[in-house]
Amino acid sequence: MIMGPAELAQVEQKLSVERLAPYRTAASGDLSLAVRLYEWNTEISAALGSTLGHLEVLLRNTLSDTLTTWSAARFGEPRWYVDPGALLNYQAGRDIDTARRRATRGGRAETTGRVTAELTFGFWRYLLTGHYERTLWLGCLRPAFPGLYRQGMRRDVDAAVSELHQARNRMAHLEPMFNRPIGTLQTTALRVAGWICPTSRDWMDAQCRVPQLLARRPLP
Repeated sequence: MIMGPAELAQVEQKLSVERLAPYRTAASGDLSLAVRLYEWNTEISAALGSTLGHLEVLLRNTLSDTLTTWSAARFGEPRWYVDPGALLNYQAGRDIDTARRRATRGGRAETTGRVTAELTFGFWRYLLTGHYERTLWLGCLRPAFPGLYRQGMRRDVDAAVSELHQARNRMAHLEPMFNRPIGTLQTTALRVAGWICPTSRDWMDAQCRVPQLLARRPLP
């Protein structure tokens, strides 16, 4: 849509001058170009968000399945989230309590799948931190990343997933992404997926529109 100065000024007012300020700065004050950059930012954020969404589902299901098998074998309790080994910290326990309440709303039966789906990306990310190096990582989670063998360590997974978690949170708050390394974030998401399942990684790559949108960026 081609807009004149009056229409552009109205859009800026409704979106707020403050929200458009970083785009206008990047566009050297050109409001028309700033609005185009804002539109592109929305598109690229949605495209990257889709890829990160696929990765989040892949990551949480893989970790949950691995934890289920390990917990059943070690403690005789497949419901890993009840923490039969008392290995999770206080915040993780609170997150799980919240997830269990949400999973059983409306009288639904509690299942591992439902609880897993209610846990946030942040929950799964923190299971990969150094806090759980000697307990969950070495004892359980390392085999969840078969593609990592001879290519990295826990800290590499933690760093990658932490970077993607921060980007996902930034997009969730509708913050600018045009000044972020979007291509690198996409590559990182695909690399983590490849550590888990190369087939899923290739499927995600085929679905991702980030490269096409990067080629259409309004500004260098």
